[in-house]
Amino acid sequence: MLARDGWCVFSQAVTPELVAGVESDLDARFQATPLCEGVFYGARTKRFGSLLTRSAGIEKLVMHPLILGLVEQMLLPWCERIALNLTQAIEIHPGALPRLPHRDQDMWQGPKGSIEYLVNVMWPLTPFTRANGGTRLWSGSHFDQDVAVLPENDSLVPTVAPGDALLFLGSTLHGGGGNGSPAPRRGIIISYCLGWLKPFELQWLVYPPQVARRFSPELAALVGYAQHRPNLGNVEGQCPSVLLGDHVPEHLPAIDALRPDQAEAAALFVRSQMGELG
Repeated sequence: MLARDGWCVFSQAVTPELVAGVESDLDARFQATPLCEGVFYGARTKRFGSLLTRSAGIEKLVMHPLILGLVEQMLLPWCERIALNLTQAIEIHPGALPRLPHRDQDMWQGPKGSIEYLVNVMWPLTPFTRANGGTRLWSGSHFDQDVAVLPENDSLVPTVAPGDALLFLGSTLHGGGGNGSPAPRRGIIISYCLGWLKPFELQWLVYPPQVARRFSPELAALVGYAQHRPNLGNVEGQCPSVLLGDHVPEHLPAIDALRPDQAEAAALFVRSQMGELG
């Protein structure tokens, strides 16, 4: 359904109790965070990121194995590894207007229609409905990405509850809804992008080495402490995971991190040169 419609719902992907614990961890931050400024973020909306440092339960959402499998299925044709693009908590307050319909992939000015750049996962902290500002989606809009606006009446608002996961492609037209209810609507957006892109939330500053060294190796790699072959995202010519050790040598040798086809081509060239010298 994700490839067909541009979105899908994974019902009860985690327990409601896990989500309730995450919301409890984030509640004080929701209370203290000011309302956004600007028409895109939404004047009656609160947003904050760095969620892996704010609740232990976030790692379970980020590293959900079935969701990671779906994301990789959609993105790995265009990259060697995926990367974490964003973790953000969102609270849409009563009176908020509908958000501008948009495609998240448009933050990158690459070709559209032939590449998928990211997959979003919305985790509701409170039930999402059309009345309280649930996410509007235009089913099938990923097939015709030159169309910037579609009729509002064509939008769908999936009803999802805590524990459910709403997945949608970066090429899918979407936007938060207007909240006509008396209570705020809370959710978490976790998104994954191609591993060679600059992420929306700058993960290496959000989770510097002193923070990331407490992560599992898999999570550390997802937030950027891994090279994307060939040699992209290195530190002194080495995988940036070297920064997570107890001791970082002052002098490091640069070590190739090439794709197999590149390593073979380079080795063949070296052998040909050695033959000429011989």
